[in-house]
Amino acid sequence: MKGKKRHWFWNVLIIMTVIVSLLSFLAHYKNWIWKKTDRIQILSGIYFKELPFNALNEISMVPKIPSLDRKNGFSAWEKEKGIFKDSLNEEKPVYIYVDNLEDQKIRLTYNDSLLLFINLSDSLKTKELYLYLEEKIATQQTQLNQ
Repeated sequence: MKGKKRHWFWNVLIIMTVIVSLLSFLAHYKNWIWKKTDRIQILSGIYFKELPFNALNEISMVPKIPSLDRKNGFSAWEKEKGIFKDSLNEEKPVYIYVDNLEDQKIRLTYNDSLLLFINLSDSLKTKELYLYLEEKIATQQTQLNQ
């Protein structure tokens, strides 16, 4: 008895589905940060944010994220990612890229009033990023004062 041959199309479709699923998981798995000379780039799943250092105004470490309404994004286990809105200021989005809700978060104010919260799964790397951004903000402010 001769077995049925599976059509090549289904094999390719299954392989492509597995590859896309793995890439999607890797993109959401953690916050990917690239430090450039004049800006920082953050990729977290489908959310990408590019922040020029001259647009950064204020930085601080906070233990919790304020209560916000979700526009789009997701929460899973200790992760919180997406675009949120503050009920007091609905026209300005708040970007959240948090890999660990238990650890402290970096609170960035940029373009005078926009907010971004970020942390990494490793608290030491979050502190390292905080010190890096704090230095960049201080450098930008000294250049503006001169």
